[in-house]
Amino acid sequence: MFDAILIEQEEDRSKASLTRLDESRLPDGDVIVRVSHSTLNYKDGLAITGRGPIVRSFPLVPGIDFAGVVEDSRDARFKPGDCVLLNGFGVGESHWGGLAGRARVSADWLIGLPEGLSAARAMALGTAGYTAMLCVMALERQGVTPRAGEIIVTGAGGGVGGIAIQILDRLGYRIVASTGRPQEADYLRALGADEIIDRATLSAPGKPLAKARWAGAVDSLGSHTLANVCAAMKENGVVAACGLAQGMDFPASVAPFILRGVTLIGINSVYRSIADRVEAWSRLAREIDVAKLDAMTTTIGLKDVIAAAGDLIDGKIRGRIVVAIADAT
Repeated sequence: MFDAILIEQEEDRSKASLTRLDESRLPDGDVIVRVSHSTLNYKDGLAITGRGPIVRSFPLVPGIDFAGVVEDSRDARFKPGDCVLLNGFGVGESHWGGLAGRARVSADWLIGLPEGLSAARAMALGTAGYTAMLCVMALERQGVTPRAGEIIVTGAGGGVGGIAIQILDRLGYRIVASTGRPQEADYLRALGADEIIDRATLSAPGKPLAKARWAGAVDSLGSHTLANVCAAMKENGVVAACGLAQGMDFPASVAPFILRGVTLIGINSVYRSIADRVEAWSRLAREIDVAKLDAMTTTIGLKDVIAAAGDLIDGKIRGRIVVAIADAT
């Protein structure tokens, strides 16, 4: 038996509760993992509160990522005692996820925990950190160097934004952080931001083409913010788009792409090659400033997850939330 957050459907709505489950209820998979840590991401918040169509089938354990120790494996790539992590592949959406004491998943979805990275810090990074690193890798692969100019990071107070700022600062970029919470300015500067701007300057309808400023961008908002970021890109600027917190619409024109050669890259962190996953996580283990990561991380237990999910969706939480799974019996 193990503790878990379980989402069930009641008539025309869903309901999440903390419950106790038997291992026999776990879905099919090659590997059983004793989960030590998970996280609370925006998707998890939407799933738990029922405010977004995240859950594909009921009942479901949410949690789009987790870290832990292999208990049983029918795949030669993993053996009992191996430390592993998982994010994406529909876990927490269509397959039972990590907000539970146990998970049974496909071996194809797992990677080994990178050397030098604890399970707790891996989940402090979580899908947000992994996605942030994929965004930085996309900028680098398109030739955006620190000498190219400023990088704007939108949604800077969130997990992706905060970790993107840390990575970019470590690599020597000049970073402008966009946030709707001006009281977080000191916090963002401590992470590595050089300048703070109000998100209101980007979130309303704008011009098809604006004054060129940004060499690169990491955007987790979408909608008008993404459109305005693209409009203000420099020649051959690159935008890595990884979220839609403001909306999934894109009210833009083709002007930045044709007249300035702007590149817009969508970052799909859910279904990514194992090679890219290993590269991203290995770089996170080497390049992240653990003191800054710890400073932006709050740890809670499973019993606190449902309340925290509502606060996350309401924009009341900054940084990262790690869920320590107390039940390891």
